[in-house]
Amino acid sequence: MSYQIRRAAVIGSGTMGSGIAALLAGVGIPVLLLDVPAPGTQPGDPPEARNAIVRRSLEALGKSRPAQLFAPEDADLIIPGNVDDDLARLAEADWIIEAIVERLEAKQELMARIAAVRRPEAIVSTNTSGLSINAIAAGQDAGFRRCFLGTHFFNPPRYMQLLEIIPGVETDPALVAFMAAFGRDVLGKGVVIGRDTPNFIANRVLNIVGAFTVAYAVEHGFTVGEIDALTGPLIGRPKTATFRLLDLVGIDVLAHVSRNLYEAIPDDPAREVLVDAGLTRVLDRLVAEGWLGGKTDQGFYRKVFVDGERQFWELNLQTFEYAPPVSVRFESVGKHRKIEDTGARIRALIAEEDRAGRFLWALHAFYLAYAARMVGVIADDLPSLDRAARWGFGHELGPFEIWDAIGVAESVPRMEADGYAVPDWVKEMLAGGGATFYRRDGRGIVTGVYDPVAKGYRDLNPDRQVVVIADLKAAGRVVEENAGASLIDMGDGALLVEFHTKANAFDADILAMLQRGLARLENDFDALVIGNQGQHFSLGANIMLIAMMAQAGQWDELDRVIREGQAIMEALRHAPKPVVTAPFGMALGAGAEVTMACTACVAHAELYIGLVEFGLGLIAAWTGTKEMLRRVINPVMRTPGADVLPHLQQVFEQIALAKVSESAKQARTMGFLGPADRIVMHRDQHLAEAKRMALALAPGYRPSPPGKVWAAGRDALAALRLAVWQMAQGGYASEHDAKVAGKLAYVLTGGDLSAPGWVDERVILDLEREAFLSLAGEPKTQERLWYMLQHNKPLRN
Repeated sequence: MSYQIRRAAVIGSGTMGSGIAALLAGVGIPVLLLDVPAPGTQPGDPPEARNAIVRRSLEALGKSRPAQLFAPEDADLIIPGNVDDDLARLAEADWIIEAIVERLEAKQELMARIAAVRRPEAIVSTNTSGLSINAIAAGQDAGFRRCFLGTHFFNPPRYMQLLEIIPGVETDPALVAFMAAFGRDVLGKGVVIGRDTPNFIANRVLNIVGAFTVAYAVEHGFTVGEIDALTGPLIGRPKTATFRLLDLVGIDVLAHVSRNLYEAIPDDPAREVLVDAGLTRVLDRLVAEGWLGGKTDQGFYRKVFVDGERQFWELNLQTFEYAPPVSVRFESVGKHRKIEDTGARIRALIAEEDRAGRFLWALHAFYLAYAARMVGVIADDLPSLDRAARWGFGHELGPFEIWDAIGVAESVPRMEADGYAVPDWVKEMLAGGGATFYRRDGRGIVTGVYDPVAKGYRDLNPDRQVVVIADLKAAGRVVEENAGASLIDMGDGALLVEFHTKANAFDADILAMLQRGLARLENDFDALVIGNQGQHFSLGANIMLIAMMAQAGQWDELDRVIREGQAIMEALRHAPKPVVTAPFGMALGAGAEVTMACTACVAHAELYIGLVEFGLGLIAAWTGTKEMLRRVINPVMRTPGADVLPHLQQVFEQIALAKVSESAKQARTMGFLGPADRIVMHRDQHLAEAKRMALALAPGYRPSPPGKVWAAGRDALAALRLAVWQMAQGGYASEHDAKVAGKLAYVLTGGDLSAPGWVDERVILDLEREAFLSLAGEPKTQERLWYMLQHNKPLRN
């Protein structure tokens, strides 16, 4: 049987169901979203009344922050309904997803109703986070069970990368392969295949290891702040660490899951940690007090306001009183925290004998040994467990990647001496000459992974849809480099410019390497890609340098830097061969400007792009202001009789309010992406797709010549100035905001033009440069620059 997904249906409009519907709508798939009819309504009542539950969910979806919809118009693809009046419409769906309450009987009853109306080839899945897939489908015929499986999304579905696919005993293998490809290539998820065991892969390990962490903290007198300081970025995990994460999940949810998981895994010796006396005492007290975490503003942390400033006070795990946070210091952390490589940092920390070192050793010994015991139980292979940790919880390294980094042979004797049982297959690997779980070639590139069943290594073939910069560097593909950027041969005639400054902030090194990339493009390569694999594409220019030049009055030098930046952006746009940017995450200020400066763009779906200089008392001056006119105003004004003012106001407000897109889709409506620019869902496929697009543009490529932009002139300038005055009079803008906005309006309208018309791009470039220099000389702008550097947040003065 062949499978396809053109239409979908989601049953259950709660947080997960509506989030899954939003994700599907975001990739262009129409979704029928069903829930129970609204209480107090009867068949025959207006649909608006009957579907009130789903409608409220959709309203909440539109207001949620962070946004669950990629763009507001995605909501138009979500059709509300209810399971009594609209169940027959499931026959239109290629994929039916159940996301109702976590009760087996309720899910079984719903499956019987779905079976009665679905098409024979329709895919049916459950989003259960831990109930048995086979049990949910029990009682249905063989045809249903062949088309049924678990698709466990993580919350929120748009943002969390992991998708666990759990086949039933009779699930069609072709369906499993199809859904894995669909999840990866269409939804952009990192897919792992799990076994039908309680809580599947990621949640099974997280709950057991999380319980161990809390129990250890209680037994050994660690504070909440100490544990979170040790289990966050220090060891390659998110800032939520342990207790902040538990507050986010919900203390009541944690207690409920722990009880259920304990009963569900009688053959797992590690389950006893779930009922540890110290852990149970803490959870029971918090639930009894109603201190349930983020939803009650009080759990392991309590949100308080002191002199108008928000603080998070920490729970004392012994007295259950809250106290202000205190600075956490450990000798071992101070000694090793600056080790750049996460694996090497963990290796150094667990070798220490202070309280932090002993805790981190115990945590990792328990975690790694437990993960090893789960191979063949909850997942078939090692990479699935590693990927579940990385994709499901944002860890930099999975358990077997950590174990390789700290040394398998060195750590196993210590683990066993300390009572952490290591499974036989690990010792068999060592005895057979295998020193690591992942096999690497002489360049350090992973080529294979140990298979405990085969008792040897199996090859890991490279995915042609994925480009890994670290692997390119290991393979000797660096063409040129400096401290801030590198030129890397991607193969097939494509050259990559990679930024690697702190926050990928633009500095002289990045500008120099962009120039070198253009020079190399002339004769040595067919296309240029600008991208990287950092946390964000670029947070903008190095404002420390701007602040220092402004404070020192180095105006000629600042003028030179602005001119140089403009020249490079223009050279990228008019290069003789295609230049493609690959932005993702935050692309702010100069990051947005370089995105707009190129031939084309391949953006990751999670793109947060904006010209944010206004918050610093400046405006974009590396072609960004000019580009917004070219991209938003020019197309409108090519139509005779068009009214420029509404579109000019859009551009003015975007820049003056420092608006940042909430997605790549929204970036397109704001003008940062053009209609032909691509949006990629899967982060790992991003650079490969940018390379593909760049090379596809290369044959017969003709660069665009410099053009003109529409300058709206004096009347439009007067209208914008009036709006600024009204904002200032109403108290919505400070005096300095008004000054910056006035400069922005002057640039956007082309200066003191008596009549609107087309002007050379250089006119706007000169105006934005002059405005930047003038504003940089303002004391209040300099105050904003230094405040941002010192406090990492904007100052309104």
